[in-house]
Amino acid sequence: MIKRDDIVVMRAIAVCFKPYLKIQEAMIYTGLGRTQLAKKCEENGVYKTVNGYYKRAELDQMLSGERNELIEKAKKLKVS
Repeated sequence: MIKRDDIVVMRAIAVCFKPYLKIQEAMIYTGLGRTQLAKKCEENGVYKTVNGYYKRAELDQMLSGERNELIEKAKKLKVS
């Protein structure tokens, strides 16, 4: 179990310095649990990099409620 002080320190580091976040850091940054984060990321088209990191900018976009441009374009695409 992560101590409360450790969570505060990790959140401060994640917010201030890192452009890419590990899964654990992304959970702390967003305030979501593992399954909630995975579900919300899938809905908004936010995926991990090859190395297993999330882009902080994409997480910010997801949390602000903005729609991903690629998802919007994919919805308009007609496959015949």
